[in-house]
Amino acid sequence: MESILILDDDEKLCEVLQEELQEIGYDTSYVTNADAAFEYIEKNQIDILLLDLKMPGKDGFYVLKEISRRGYQFKVIVLTAYADVRSAIEATRMGASDFLSKPYDFDELLITIRKVLQKDL
Repeated sequence: MESILILDDDEKLCEVLQEELQEIGYDTSYVTNADAAFEYIEKNQIDILLLDLKMPGKDGFYVLKEISRRGYQFKVIVLTAYADVRSAIEATRMGASDFLSKPYDFDELLITIRKVLQKDL
């Protein structure tokens, strides 16, 4: 079973997304800040990080930079309400596998998750 970590400062969104993903069989957890995300990643194997870009404190671009610096090998899908071409290009340049805007379409998110996971096969 693939493992997905959600990193978003909107806890209600995290809870809903976690429930939706668990219902279809993904092992899903969430955290609401970058420090908690790195604590989780140090202790647990993940396949995908669903990452919000705009968060108080350490934002999604910081997280992408740290993932690269620390050499983590999981995939990152950016899921943000502040979607624009410039942010998408920058996130992809920094290692994100894909980029979706909020409010998200769950079917589109599932297709993206499956597509990103298949890139490893």
